Amino acid sequence: MNERMQLFMELHDIEKRGITLWLEGMPSTSLGITNAVFVNEETAYMRDYIYDEGVLKEVRFDRVSNH
Repeated sequence: MNERMQLFMELHDIEKRGITLWLEGMPSTSLGITNAVFVNEETAYMRDYIYDEGVLKEVRFDRVSNH
């Protein structure tokens, strides 16, 4: 399985568990984030895992600036 499919499957599983996905501060989907990460290969994204009382509630992807 290639990296793109692995990321999609991972995020799709998270999404199915009711955990919201965010891309650059906006609600997104597993497909939307996978496309953003692999279409913009020169851009790096950082993941933030947001927990509420020990339960994962959100996964946020934000662009990392090289400046």
